[in-house]
Amino acid sequence: MAYFKIDNDIADSEYLPAFSLTIDDSWITSLYSDTDMQAELAKILQSNGKISVFDFQDGLYKRLTVEDNITFYHKWFGFDTPIPEILVLFELHTCAKTPLHKCSESEIRRVYFARYYMSGMNPMVFREPIHGVDIKTINTFIHMIEKIKNNNVPVLVLVSNMEHALLLGEMAYKLQEKGIRKIETDEEEEQTAAENSTPTVTTNLFKVPAKVDDKMILFDPLEIDYIESQDGKAMIVIEDQSYALDFTLGEVEKKLEIYGFYRCHRSYIVNLQKVREIITWSKNTYSLRIDNKSQSTIPLSRNKIQDIQEKFSLK
Repeated sequence: MAYFKIDNDIADSEYLPAFSLTIDDSWITSLYSDTDMQAELAKILQSNGKISVFDFQDGLYKRLTVEDNITFYHKWFGFDTPIPEILVLFELHTCAKTPLHKCSESEIRRVYFARYYMSGMNPMVFREPIHGVDIKTINTFIHMIEKIKNNNVPVLVLVSNMEHALLLGEMAYKLQEKGIRKIETDEEEEQTAAENSTPTVTTNLFKVPAKVDDKMILFDPLEIDYIESQDGKAMIVIEDQSYALDFTLGEVEKKLEIYGFYRCHRSYIVNLQKVREIITWSKNTYSLRIDNKSQSTIPLSRNKIQDIQEKFSLK
């Protein structure tokens, strides 16, 4: 178990509030914040807490092959697992003889993962580990942090993307100007909804009103890619642009259900017509890939996978 306390004396920054957070080695913990806050936190952890934050900036030898890099750090850290097993574990066996400078960004990221895994640091803090990488690399990271957790090493993942926080963290927190708060799980949301449920009447809503500065814009429901919750309010997302609604996510869900929208996660409602792919990750978690310009991925709760498979007639 690790305990992080950033008090007012340490957090002498315009970006970072004072807060404390306990990281249990029984759970993988993610911390979602904006990039400025994240950068300040990483700097403070390294300078005051003497904690290594893995940010994939240095430490590899670009002219050596993938296997030579792994061999070097395997000997440096005195790691027991045989090198061939490490290469397979991190999906590097197919590029083992390739010089690092000729590898893809995702392959290089997996070499970093292997290096950090062999380092034996305790606790382990990762910064933006799956930003800009392929699905194989995301799966590799998820599998790795599961193994680290099973070795009773606390894991903290710093991200600036809510989807990544929910995908990676079994305990997820949001850090903002007012401090830190826990992001509710789906189970907690369902229990609260059951306790507070009241009969409602569905309204045929043909346009969705959203605020843009001092204007009110009306959107056709079919334009919307998905809707996410931010600080208790719903935000519609259309081609990577977000617009604020004067509704909670629960209110929007009731209004848009008849247009093919589905509550795929506690914090997300998806337009089922925009779903291109259902992704299964290695720790039995799921995401939906949206058919938009950036090919967005949003979380799918594990207790809803069967329901959505039935909706797409996949079973």
